Amino acid sequence: MVAPPSTSTTRSIRSSASTDALLIQATLPAHDKHQLPAALERFRSAILGSSLQQPGKVHAALDPRTGAMYGYLYLTAPLRLEHAVTTSLEATLQEASPRLQQLRVSRLEKVFDHAGASADKTPAFHYVVEMDPETGWMPQLSDWYDTEHMPGLARVPGCVRASRFLNHDHGPLSLACYDLVTQDTLGSGPWLAVRETEWSSRMRPHFTNTIRTMFDLAVDAHHRFQTAKT
Repeated sequence: MVAPPSTSTTRSIRSSASTDALLIQATLPAHDKHQLPAALERFRSAILGSSLQQPGKVHAALDPRTGAMYGYLYLTAPLRLEHAVTTSLEATLQEASPRLQQLRVSRLEKVFDHAGASADKTPAFHYVVEMDPETGWMPQLSDWYDTEHMPGLARVPGCVRASRFLNHDHGPLSLACYDLVTQDTLGSGPWLAVRETEWSSRMRPHFTNTIRTMFDLAVDAHHRFQTAKT
C-alpha cells in the first residue's frame, strides 16, 4: 500500500451527497480476522436500525498482510445522505465492535460499473486504486477513467467486475475497484496494454495521494472466513 505526500488541495467533506453504497474501513488485529463476518453483520444491523432503506448486498475484502478491511454495503436505490449519517453509524458500530481499529464509514457515489470479461467466474481478489486528482484535473481524469481505462480493464480476461466510486467522506476522492479471478491478471499482457496507452501516460502523473491495495475477496464473507478458521 503506497500513500505519497499530498500535492492536491485539501478537500472538504460534503455535507450532503448522492450515495449508492456505504464503505466501512477498519483494521482487524491479526488474531481477530475471523471477526469480519460478525462486524459486517453488525454494520448491516446498524443500517436497519437507522432511517435508511433496506440495505442490499454486502461485498467484503481483507488485506491479510495488514488486517485492513473494506466492507461495501450497497443500497437498493441511491439516496442523498448527510455526513451526519456516517458519523452516527461510525459511533454505533464502534460501540458494538470495540476491537475494530481505525473505523471509518464513507458515502460512495457510483460513477462507473460494468461486468468484466470473466463475469461468469467467481472472483477471489479485490484490487483497489484510490487517488485524489491534482488540482484542476478532475474533469480530464474522470473522462479518461470512465471512457477508456475502466471499460478497457473490464474487458481483460480475469476481470469479473470493474467499478468506480467517489468517496465523499474518508480517503482519496476516487475509488476504482476490480474483482479478479487471480492476482496474475494485473501482470497479464491485456491488462498492461490498457495501463500503458498514450492517454494513460498523460493522466497518471496527475494522481495524488495514491493508494493501491490487493485484497482477498470474501464474496460470501461468513462462509469464507468460517471455513478459514476450521
